[in-house]
This record gives sequence, C-alpha cells and structure tokens, in this order.
Amino acid sequence: MPGCFKKTLFTLASLVSFVSFILIVVAMGTPKWMTGKILCKTGADLVNATDPELVKFIGEIYYGLFRGGKIRQCGLGGRRSKFTIFPHMVKKLNTGLHVMIIIFLCVAIFFSLVSFGFCILNAIKVPYRAINGPAGACLWNFLAGGFVVLAVTSFMAAVKLHQLTERIANFRENVFRFIILEERFEDCFWICVASATAHAVNLLLIAISEIPFPKIKTKTEEVNVTAEDIMY
Repeated sequence: MPGCFKKTLFTLASLVSFVSFILIVVAMGTPKWMTGKILCKTGADLVNATDPELVKFIGEIYYGLFRGGKIRQCGLGGRRSKFTIFPHMVKKLNTGLHVMIIIFLCVAIFFSLVSFGFCILNAIKVPYRAINGPAGACLWNFLAGGFVVLAVTSFMAAVKLHQLTERIANFRENVFRFIILEERFEDCFWICVASATAHAVNLLLIAISEIPFPKIKTKTEEVNVTAEDIMY
C-alpha cells in the first residue's frame, strides 16, 4: 500500500486528469474559440464611407472547431447567420490542418483518461511493473499535455498563417468581401491551454511523490533493570 502522502498526491493527480478530460470535451463542443470584427469592404467602398459611417459596415464573427456564426453589416442593418465547418466549409479551409487539430484533441482526451486510470491505480496500490507506476503516469500525462499543445499551436497557425477567420467570413459571399479588423482568442481556446497546464501540474505532483522524505523516528526509552526489580 502506498503511504498517506503519496496516496493523497496521486488522488489529486487523478482528479486533475479528469478535470482536463472535461475541459477538452467542453472546448471541442463550444463554438467560441475565436471572435472578431469584420468590415464589409465592398459596401463601404460603394458609398465611400468615412470613419464615422464605417460603424454601419462593421459586423462580428465567432467560430469554433465545428460551427460558428456572424453578423453581416453592409449598410442595411445587421443580418445574423450561422454556419457549420463540416462538411462544406472545410473544403475552403486548410482541411489537413483543421482535421489534425481535432485529431490531436481526441488523442489528448484518450490519454487524459489513461492518465486518470493510472493515477487511480497508483493511489490504491504500488504496481509491480515500473510502467504501471509513476513512470507510466508521467508518460501518459506528458502525452496528453503534448497533444493539447500541438492542437493549440496548430489552431494559432491556422488563424495567423492561413487566415482562417477571413476565409470563414468570406465563405459563400459572392457579392460582398469582408476584411478582418480584430481577432481575439476566446474562452474555449484558453480552456485548452488550461488543460495542458493541468497535465504539467500532474507531472509536478508525481515528481513530488517520488521524493524520499525522511521518516520521523520516535526515541525509545531505555529500560534500566536493577537487582530489586529482579527480586520482585
């Protein structure tokens, strides 16, 4: 049986792994990874809109890995619309990169659950095999956190290098052209960053559990036996 201190640390690590699993699932299902402001350049150019009038041509956009929405402002009031990434819009994006982001997160979910199981195992008993012990728990946490980092980095590359927001904003726009005025990473993106941080915390907890702390020994009193004690 593991000691009380070690059992507490691995119990906490298992809880962190499960929270990371929940965070990734929530982030994948929520359509707010990125928000931004979009300018209807075609409409603004048609009326030669100046700075005070540009407000009438500035809309909003938000999207996640699977769906999103936007408000088009082209001088005649806002028009709301929603869209889905699959199956049609993904053809206009960097398909390979977008699919890889989803795959990375799915793999991270799997390793988060494996990490959760290994931490529970180490909290209950001391495994006979080294791979089932702290070394294995470190491995699965490292892989889970690493795949989340890969997903987050790939999403940033899609936004900054492949103009993901602009491509989505101009999807099926045959008349008007939109340009991006502002982009902002939203809560779901930062939730994934928090998930990767959680696995880094787990690695720290597991490392602390392997530190050999000195055991406190109680001083035993010496028993003095005298001749009188023997007589009695």
